[in-house]
Amino acid sequence: MEDRIDIEADVLVIGGGMAACWAAIAAARTGAAVVLVDKGFVGTSGVTATGGPNHWWVPPDPVARREAIDRRMATAFGLADPEWMARIIDVTWRLLPQLADHYPFATDGKGGTFYSGVRGPEYLRALRAFATASGARILDHHPALELLVHRDGSVAGAAGYARLHRRAWMARAGAVILATGGCAFRSGLIGSHTNSGDGYLMAAEAGAILSGMEFSTAYSLSPAWNSTRTLPYFAARFFDAEGRELDIPPPMTGTPHLQALAAAMLAGPVHADLADAPQLLKTILRDIQPASLTPFERRGVRLFEERFEVKLFGEGTIRGTGGLRIVDEHCQTDVRGLFAAGDAATRELIAGATSGGGAQNSAWALTSGHNAGEGAARLARSIGRRAQDPARGTGQAGLRPASAVRAVDGQAVLRTVQAQTIAYDKALWRSEASLVASRACLDDAWRELSHHHHADGLDQVGARELAAMTATARWCIAAALARDESRGMHIRTDRPDMSLDKAFRLLTGGLETVWTRPETPAAQSRDTSIAA
Repeated sequence: MEDRIDIEADVLVIGGGMAACWAAIAAARTGAAVVLVDKGFVGTSGVTATGGPNHWWVPPDPVARREAIDRRMATAFGLADPEWMARIIDVTWRLLPQLADHYPFATDGKGGTFYSGVRGPEYLRALRAFATASGARILDHHPALELLVHRDGSVAGAAGYARLHRRAWMARAGAVILATGGCAFRSGLIGSHTNSGDGYLMAAEAGAILSGMEFSTAYSLSPAWNSTRTLPYFAARFFDAEGRELDIPPPMTGTPHLQALAAAMLAGPVHADLADAPQLLKTILRDIQPASLTPFERRGVRLFEERFEVKLFGEGTIRGTGGLRIVDEHCQTDVRGLFAAGDAATRELIAGATSGGGAQNSAWALTSGHNAGEGAARLARSIGRRAQDPARGTGQAGLRPASAVRAVDGQAVLRTVQAQTIAYDKALWRSEASLVASRACLDDAWRELSHHHHADGLDQVGARELAAMTATARWCIAAALARDESRGMHIRTDRPDMSLDKAFRLLTGGLETVWTRPETPAAQSRDTSIAA
C-alpha cells in the first residue's frame, strides 16, 4: 500500500499502560531500537491511569520476603510459584525507585521516601517520560489489528491502523511484546474501555496458548451511575431501597461478599452508606484516588454523608488472573519472539486462583514488563530484525472472514457476550448447565463474526475489539466448564468443593474450536531459551 506507514524496530511494544511502559523502558535501556504503539494516548489510557496503585513492597530481608511469599501462597490455592513471587518482589524493589527523576515520590514520615504507593495519573505520565528519555519511540492512537509471522511461525511484527492519520501501518521487529491489558467486556469499569482482549486474540491467531481463563469473575463496586475506584467501600454499610440494612459479608471474604451484593442487586437497588468511614480515609482519598470523588461532586452527592446506589462493574481478566501462558522468566509465550506482560499475561504465577489485589497486580505489571523488555531485546539482538524475510498477517475475524461477507449486528453480539460473562447470575453462580448454555450462545456469536464480519479503515478497530471480546468470552467459559470444582474466585454451584487432584493450571486456546487441557510438566518443558 503506497500510503501505508512502515515502521521498523528491534522491539515492538503493543499497549500503553504500566506494563507496556516498563517493557519499553527495559528494552530501550539495553540499546535496542524500541517502538511502542497504543490505541489510546500513552499516559492516560488504561486502568492504571485512573487509580492509585500500590506495589508489593518487601525490603530485602530474607525472613520478611519468605513470610510475604508464604502469606501469598496461602491464598493462591495451589497454583502460584514461589520462585516467581521472589523474582517479582526483588525486581519491584530495585526498579521502582529508578522512576524518581520523573515522579515526585512522597516522604514516608520517617525521613525516607515512600515508594510503594503512587497516584495513577502522575505515575503514567512519569512512565511516558521515562520511556521517552530511555530512547523509546511512542506512537499514540496507533491500534494494532493483527500480528505478522514468519514462515517458521515466529513473530515478525504487527499491523494496525493509525487513527489520526487515517492510514494503515505495518511494523517489522525482531520481537514483539503484548502489553494490551485484560478484558472487561465493556462493563463500564473505569479506564477499561480500551481493554477488550485484543492481545489475547492476536496471540491466539499466531498460535499462542492461554492459561487461567476461568478465573475471570472479578467485580468492582462503584456508584451505580459511574465506575470509580473501590477503596472507600471497605467501610460501607449496605441498605435496600426501603432502608433495611443488608447482611453483607466483609470485602475480604471475596466471592461471598460479591455474591451477597449481587443477590441483593438482582432483587432491587442497593445503597451504600459511608457515614462510619474512618476520618483518615476522608482526609487522604482525594490525594490517593482523586477519580473516586469526581462522580459524586458532579452529581451533588456528599460521599461520606449521603446514601447512594451502587453497582458491581465486571473486571473480567483485568483483576482476574488469566491471560497468555508464560513459558520462561523473560515472559515469552508459546510463540517464538512473542512476549506478554501485565494483564495480557497470566498472573497465576504470583496470584494463583485469586486476584493479586493492587499490590501484587502492580508489581506484576512492572516486573513482567521489565522482564519481557529485556528478554525481547536480547532475542532481537541474537536473531536480527529479519525485516526483509517474507511475513504474513494472521488476523481473521473482522479482517479476513471465512465465508461470504454480510452485515453482523455488533451490538447484539456484545450483549450476548456480556450476558454470558459479567451478568451476576451467570458469573457468580456457575454450573455445568449454565456454562453449556453460555458456550452454545457464544459459539453462535463467534461463527457470525469469524465467517461474515468484515470492516475497512478505522472500522477495523471496532470489528477486531468485538472479535477479541467474543473470543475471550469463549475461552473463559470453556475453562470454567473444564474446571469442574470450585477454586479461588471460580465458583461452581454444582461442584462446591475444591479437588486436591486438580491443583494444576488449565490451558485453553483455539478459535473455531476451543480446547482445554491441564498444564503438565511435559507442557512446561519446551525449549524457549533466549540466546545471549
